[in-house]
This record gives sequence, structure tokens and C-alpha cells, in this order.
Amino acid sequence: MKAFMDENFLLDNETAIVLYHDHAKKMPIFDYHNHLSAKEIAENKEFENITEVWLGHDHYKWRAMRSNGISEDYITGSKNDKDKFMKWAQTIPYCIGNPLYHWTHLELRRYFGIDDLLNEKTADKIWDACNTKLKDKSFTARSLIEAFNVKVLCTTDDPVDDLKYHRDIKADDTFNIVVLPTFRPDKALGIEKEGFRDWINKLSEAVGYKINSYNDLVKALKERIDYFHQIGCRLSDHALEPIVFNKGRISDVEQSFIKALREETLSQNEIMQYKTAVFLELGKQYRQLNWTMQLHIGTIRNNNEGMMKLLGPDSGFDAIGDYTFADALSKSLNELDKNDNLPKTIIYCLNPRDNYVIGSIIGCFQSGDIPGKIQFGSGWWFNDQRDGMTEQMKALANLGLLSRFVGMLTDSRSFLSFTRHEYFRRILCNLIGTWVESGEFPRDMELLGGIVEDICYNNAYGYFGIEVDK
Repeated sequence: MKAFMDENFLLDNETAIVLYHDHAKKMPIFDYHNHLSAKEIAENKEFENITEVWLGHDHYKWRAMRSNGISEDYITGSKNDKDKFMKWAQTIPYCIGNPLYHWTHLELRRYFGIDDLLNEKTADKIWDACNTKLKDKSFTARSLIEAFNVKVLCTTDDPVDDLKYHRDIKADDTFNIVVLPTFRPDKALGIEKEGFRDWINKLSEAVGYKINSYNDLVKALKERIDYFHQIGCRLSDHALEPIVFNKGRISDVEQSFIKALREETLSQNEIMQYKTAVFLELGKQYRQLNWTMQLHIGTIRNNNEGMMKLLGPDSGFDAIGDYTFADALSKSLNELDKNDNLPKTIIYCLNPRDNYVIGSIIGCFQSGDIPGKIQFGSGWWFNDQRDGMTEQMKALANLGLLSRFVGMLTDSRSFLSFTRHEYFRRILCNLIGTWVESGEFPRDMELLGGIVEDICYNNAYGYFGIEVDK
């Protein structure tokens, strides 16, 4: 029997062991998509205790605690931080088969040097040990990032954001990690959603003039893209639920936009035509600036209406959607491509049944400009665990080139999530090692080691065109 989470954790064969320890382990981290707070990085936030840094924004843990029958008071409610931690310690032993068990103990080991298993018996000791380290002035938001050899972080930012904290970070010569914004224009496309007009007013404030027409909107979005670009932004991100394609006349889109500003009801056709027009316009702008466009597809959000009213979005009540999108995605990419407006694109799917849909569509729009111009994004959200990541990489390998994959990202709000890169790298090495050990690929360690190093870091560095030195 193997020891629990020893140095060869998740590495089931000799080739995998060599690939991880001699190649993957040493590579820096290029975390091109996360939800970390630029404000907390700029201010080098100090954390009060382990609950704040570990449980404060983690809806993965919140979902597990709810499944264990823990009252919401101990999750997002008014109970004190130690009591919340104790409830998490009570829950974690029941997480057999859940990646949270591995992530929890990786984080305790790599950040805090704690090898004890977290449970009710060890909770007091671990609470004290973690908090003692967090009181050290060097154990701050920045030090947590620096501890993992991170070179680049790309946060997620609304187009109306003034990016003050990104500018502060960029100007700070004492912090060498590159922290860049990502342009997330979901609210610009959400014409059918409550609050659309209010967001347009915020955009008006950001650009300094009233947005009264669709043409004004396009102009304003372009100005915000240019502003983000000046700060160093090279990626956009879209949550598409789902992606749609219904190309109409701009005059009709203009009328739909005006109706939305008046808060009049729109037909489904009007909504789809508007979303299509804005998406295509944004894609064109990204292409001109050599940005990468990220498309996240497959979510059904805010399923629990009562909890949505109580806690708001991003609180652990989202799920995997089962809608179809292949036709709309293909037509959207094609419409951009035929006019040479298709930017570098990463497509993520939340429903694993869609792995082969994405894996096959990306092969239709590759280009001689850059290897892997259209990427199949890493196992995302409910799929960033061993089975999900393995199946995503197997689909990519079966249908395209795994060797050109830009690899893992944290997609997290927590400063303790960089161990997910280690988790991914072990899974990657084990997958490749399994193919080699079963005689499906030659044991050329120079070639294999290069492929692993590329997927872990080099491919992302070459793909995004972001310099790692400030």
C-alpha cells in the first residue's frame, strides 16, 4: 500500500515519477486566469486568521460543508472564524474521493509545513499553527504568491474598473511578479438581465460621456479595451450561458439597445441579435490588439433562488448546464475567422460530455500564425479534479495536440490555491507516463520532458506574449 500523499502522490509509474520530479516540479507558474483581488495584492494584505484566507471566498468548501449538514451560520453567516474553521475540520474527513481532501492537505503542507491530517482532534493544533505563521509580517498576500515561483497573474476585471490597484502594482518596484487585468465584459452582453441600464450608466461614467446608442456602446467598449491594454491587459474572458449566434441588422440591434435602456421587454430574437453583434465586435477588437479571448461555456447559475436573495451570486449554488452550443460556437468562430477577426481563443466547457465537441471544433480554426491558436481550456470548476482534468487532456490528445496545450490555471479567489498547479502537473505526468509504460509512446525522456515543461509553463509564456519581467 502506498503512503498517503507521499512524494510520488498521483504518480503511478516510473516514467511519471521522473517526468514530475525532473521536469514539471521545477517549472514556474503562469496563472493566466484567476479571481484574486488586485487591491489585496497592491496593499499586501495581512490575514487575521486561517479562516479568512482559506474559507472566506471558497464556495467549493462551502458546498461540502452544506452537504455535511453544517448550518449556514458556520459557512457564510455570523459565527466567529474559529467556529467556522472547526466546522470545516469536522467536514474534511468525510471528503473521501473529493479533490478538496487532497487540496486541503497540499495547502497545509506547502504553505504552512503541516503534515497532520485535519480533523476534529487536530483542529485546535492546526488552527494555532496556521495563525502563528499568518501573524508573521512576511506571511502576506504577496509572500503567498512569491512562495510558489509565480511569474504572471491575470485577474478578472469589469470594463468599468479604473484599475487603480493594477497601476499601483505595476509601479511598485519591490514586487517583481507581473499582475495584469483581464477584460470581463459579461455585463455589456447581458442586455436581458436586471441591472443592465445601471451598468451602462457606470460605463458612461468611466468613459466620460453619455451612452445613448449602440454606436456609443461600441465606442465606449473600444476605449475601455484600449485603456486595459495600456495597463498591460492581454486577455479577455466571457461567461457564456450559452453562446448564441443570430446575426441581424445593426439598425435592429440599435433599436434593441434603446429598448433595453428604457427597460422595455425584449424578444429572444432581439436578445440573441444583440449578444451576437457585441461578441463579434469585441472579438474584432481583441484580434487587432493580439489579445487572447477566453470563453467559459456550460454553467447554469444561481439555482437556489432563496439563497441567491440571501447571499448573492458566486456563493456555491451554480451547477453544470446541459444545453447545446456547438452550432452557435462554430458559427461565431467562423464569422470572426472569415474576416480575419478571430483572436487567439481558449474554450472551456463545464459539462464533460462536451469535451469532444470542443476538441473537434478547435481543430477547424487553427492557424499557421501560432501553434495551438485555438485552445481547449483545462478542466474547469467542477472538472478541475483528477478525472475531469485527465478526460479533458485525453480528449485534446485524441483530437488535437496535447503538446501545444497552455496548461493549468487556478480560477480561484484564494491565495492558497497555487498548489492546484502541482496537482495538475502530477496528473499530467501520470497520464503521459501511463501511455509510455503501456507501450503507446516511446520512452524518449528528452522529448517527453520538453513536452511536460512546455505544458506546465513554456507554452503559456509563448502563447500570451506577456513579458514576465516588470
